[in-house]
Amino acid sequence: MTLFLKLLRDIKGSAGQFLSLALVVAVGAFFYTGLVTLSDNLNAYTKAYVSKHNLSDLNVYFSQISKQEVAGLSEVEGINKLEGRYTFDATEAFDGYNAALKVHSIPPNHEINTLAMMEGSLPSGRGEIVIDSRYAMEHQYRVGDEIQLRANGKEWGFTISGLGENVEHAKKNDIQDHKNHGIAYVGEEMIPEVAGGFFYNEILVDVKEGYNTDKIGESIEEKSKQLPYLSQESKERSFSYSRIQATLHNNSLMSKVIPLVLFLIEAIILFLAMSRMIDSQRSQVGVMKAVGVKNSSIMLHYMGYPVLVGLAGSILGYVMSATVFVPFIAVSNARSYTLPGIEFSLSYYSILPPLLVSSVFGMLACYLSGRTILKERAAQAMRPRPPKAMKRILLERIPGFWGRMPYSYKLILRNIFLNKQKALASSVGVAVSTVLLITAFGTQASLQKVANQFQQVYTYDLRVDFKKGESANTAISLPDGVKNSFLLSTLPIELKQGNQTEKASLVVTEKENSLIHFFDEKDNAISLETNGVLVPKSYADHYNISEGDLVTILFAAPELRNKTVEMKVLNISTQYSSPSFYITPAYLESFGLDYNPTSLLVEADQAAALPSIRGYFEQHPHVDTIADKTDLRKEARYILQQNSFVFIMFIICSVVLSFGAIYTISSINIYERNRELATLKVLGYQKNKINRLIFFENIIITTFAVLVALPVSGYVYTLVVKALSSTHQQIPDQLNVLIISLSALLAFALTILSNLLLRRKVTGIHMIEALKSVE
Repeated sequence: MTLFLKLLRDIKGSAGQFLSLALVVAVGAFFYTGLVTLSDNLNAYTKAYVSKHNLSDLNVYFSQISKQEVAGLSEVEGINKLEGRYTFDATEAFDGYNAALKVHSIPPNHEINTLAMMEGSLPSGRGEIVIDSRYAMEHQYRVGDEIQLRANGKEWGFTISGLGENVEHAKKNDIQDHKNHGIAYVGEEMIPEVAGGFFYNEILVDVKEGYNTDKIGESIEEKSKQLPYLSQESKERSFSYSRIQATLHNNSLMSKVIPLVLFLIEAIILFLAMSRMIDSQRSQVGVMKAVGVKNSSIMLHYMGYPVLVGLAGSILGYVMSATVFVPFIAVSNARSYTLPGIEFSLSYYSILPPLLVSSVFGMLACYLSGRTILKERAAQAMRPRPPKAMKRILLERIPGFWGRMPYSYKLILRNIFLNKQKALASSVGVAVSTVLLITAFGTQASLQKVANQFQQVYTYDLRVDFKKGESANTAISLPDGVKNSFLLSTLPIELKQGNQTEKASLVVTEKENSLIHFFDEKDNAISLETNGVLVPKSYADHYNISEGDLVTILFAAPELRNKTVEMKVLNISTQYSSPSFYITPAYLESFGLDYNPTSLLVEADQAAALPSIRGYFEQHPHVDTIADKTDLRKEARYILQQNSFVFIMFIICSVVLSFGAIYTISSINIYERNRELATLKVLGYQKNKINRLIFFENIIITTFAVLVALPVSGYVYTLVVKALSSTHQQIPDQLNVLIISLSALLAFALTILSNLLLRRKVTGIHMIEALKSVE
């Protein structure tokens, strides 16, 4: 009990040091608990949501197909259930704009892609409709309200029977624009009125467990030769599901990489701090030995300090995560996806890893430092270590240099070289913190680069996507005011490298397309040629693909006969978000495949003509969706909003870690030099001069640490970028002189702040107490 009270007095006597170490632990606990909660809860919820509402394994599209024909396709082996539905596009007019809605029919007793009802009920008659709850919230709709939709040149009035969400539309579009885009569901009674007859244009396929979805898709296509078959899309390639899976993958990486980096830095800082603290209390160890305290009790006494630090820091980090991180990720997730009923709750078990890491490394430092002192006799341990024999340092050997140097600078340099191990330990803590600062600022700059690339790569005014089965070659003519226009098509492919297979997208567009720009890793412009493929750098890095190589491409769409070809790599293109392979129509046709463009990029000759051009395309019956520059800017801002919080918090936590390391090590330095500083005070040195000595010594140590950190930070930053990158996203290397300089300046600013806060410790040194001999 006595030793525990001493431990509490030690903590009270150096509350700033204890708090700084607890903050170091809290940073690691904050990120670990928050990121693990995000990754685990989202992953568990998504699996349950997909399973509960039976997300279709395959969507097959037709111009039209009857109920009898759907029943005939259900004979394909491996199909558990088929459901037909009719999907059409509608618009709702508001003041100054039109909102687009995708409307699906619901078959009776439907079991695939079932709705999660928020309010109300499914449509029971021809005049009823269910709309998605987020669209309803944007327009302040409630159950029972009337809604007017326009589709196929006609207008229909509906009564809202319910508000719901569907797993297939958890993500509507890249920026989750609920104001301009909505999802709606009507009963099958509406099909004859909208379509002009009763038929379906889409089949939802539920595949039996253990069967290959692609093989079943091939069988369905084979049996559909006499039907107006259009295309098909597997669950893995659907927009919403693929984006959720990419998010789960990225969250999993972040939940491992960022906490691991922080835990390593936390461990280094704690190890250094505890080692120095034990060494500074050797006289107290001697007193305890002299009064009969067992060595094991003394060791456990000092090991209690890092345990309390770890406990306090872990609890603080847990509380901060619960009050800051978790509410943010709840809001961020709601902005990214529509997942009704998802909750993010911290597990009490998530507090254990940061507690164990901090405690284990702190106790290890206590053991390694304390065992040497405990081997000494009590009388020997009670005395200060004998002063080291002073040797002439290198600077003293320079003729005329040492003699002209002010005495205070001689004191600083001699102290550093006399205690090289301590100076080196201090430098390590500062260097590690500087590396973290450089990595944090570099990662944030990389994120900014990802957002900025959108407007560099895509310079079109409008992107017009046509409905499935419609070809842009024949579907539409161009209105007045169009300066340039280029066609393109996006095809699902699989990249085969050895035994590995990776799903990807292949964009086919004209060589002359001046509205999409390509860049290499040095930001030099590269062009699309007719004799090869542009490969995204994210795929090239993962599969070691180089310019001039041959890559094996499988065309995954059944209408392209699942043909496998070898393409020559024309160049490597940096594409940070949603990377795709690019080829020309001529190169596609050289493999015996037809080019059927499905999208049109448009550049207006002047800004004034853009509204009329957009209005023309909005009225066209073959157009599915339209995107413009505003959407690109929204997507760029969306990327920053969705990711900046984590990295801003990473920067803030890096600053906290850096300050904690510098403050703790500087505090221990002052404690160890009490006798020396008291001697200077006795000799008449003013407080300002003593503070200046400590300040310049810390600045020299920080300078050395920053110089050491520069090459190390580049290596660590590269590791973090590689860990966060994948084939589906590329994190650019944005480490430059400005970021390094800013991080170095911040390290010096934190050193200055620490010195200002520690001035009172120097002022509080009791000269007689510090100088009296051990009795």
